[in-house]
Amino acid sequence: MSPETGPTVFILNGVNLGALGRRRPEVYGTLTLDDIEKFLRDRFPDVDFEFRQTDYEGEMVGFIGEAAGSAGVVINPGAWTHYSYALHDALEWMDMPKVEVHLSNVHAREGWRRHSVVSPAVDAVVAGMGADGYRAAVAYILSRGGG
Repeated sequence: MSPETGPTVFILNGVNLGALGRRRPEVYGTLTLDDIEKFLRDRFPDVDFEFRQTDYEGEMVGFIGEAAGSAGVVINPGAWTHYSYALHDALEWMDMPKVEVHLSNVHAREGWRRHSVVSPAVDAVVAGMGADGYRAAVAYILSRGGG
């Protein structure tokens, strides 16, 4: 972080999240990733955000690696939450605040959604707050010294 810029926070969105706003709006809401990005930039004008989305697990592992040295990572792994040990391992060694976010309350949904292999590798989990969960995650990162 240079004196002219604020802390950098990576916002990483996984598989199928590029379809937000169109895919099951009754579950995930009507906001798109672009809407969520604008929402965060408006609320945290002094934070430099890196927004990424991919449907490819290996690419997500690369994004996590790129976040090394940043203020922190907010990750919504989508369905990878339940089975991606690769994401777990990529996050596990990162020495920065890390928050897993889910738009819906995964604990009130199907049983298989209630287990995360990613959660043991992050500092906090936010679920069921919709787009506001991203705001809570960024606030947590900033409060933990990530900026």
